[in-house]
Amino acid sequence: MNWVWFHKLASPPSAYAFARILRPWLLWPAVLMMLWAAYAGLFVVPPDYQQKDAYRIIFVHVPAASLSLLVYSMMAIAAGIGLIWRMKLAHAVAAACALPGTVFTVLALLTGSIWGRPMWGAWWAWDPRLTTELILLFLYLGFMALRASFDDVARADRASAVLALVGVINIPIIKYSVVWWNSLHQGQTLSVFGKSSIDSSMIAPLLVMMLAFLMFFGAVLCAGLCAEILRRERNAQWLFKEVSGSVQ
Repeated sequence: MNWVWFHKLASPPSAYAFARILRPWLLWPAVLMMLWAAYAGLFVVPPDYQQKDAYRIIFVHVPAASLSLLVYSMMAIAAGIGLIWRMKLAHAVAAACALPGTVFTVLALLTGSIWGRPMWGAWWAWDPRLTTELILLFLYLGFMALRASFDDVARADRASAVLALVGVINIPIIKYSVVWWNSLHQGQTLSVFGKSSIDSSMIAPLLVMMLAFLMFFGAVLCAGLCAEILRRERNAQWLFKEVSGSVQ
């Protein structure tokens, strides 16, 4: 099998061109799927027999919470690849993951608090799942702050990569916190391989919304990666050719 195409993606010019082409193909389908899933989740699926209409926030909360973990894992893997194999593009991917991951984490915490107010009678509880998700937010913010504290890009890459790798231990803790400790947080209701505990009519909109969030993240990642490559390669010869070619 010829892996030349794969190795080409590790070069900034190829990665930049690929990300620019891929971004709209991810963004617009994601927006359409979000609109359909939001309509179905709000107006089509029936109310829950216990939570009534309050449960509908899961169509935003669950995808946001899932992406907050997935994006951090991806950020840590990219940072680890950059640290071990000294791939600058991997560090660029890690840097591009930080902001959308932070937004997903904030969205998960906010929607969780909105749901918790009628269900628990409080906006916040120092529950294991909530607390570890809050720690995840601090890890994202720390990653970005650490990168911003260095003028030298190489030192920023190394320092932030170490933090990302250390912080990845929090991911399985968040995932299994409702199993390991007594938790107010609702357990897993959607299972890919087992039986889901939610009504079958709710599954399709939730899965579509999760896919839409994933594709939207892909589009945002492409935009962030392009911006990061431009920042790192601003004096490169290929970039001058790219800009002059697009102007012509």
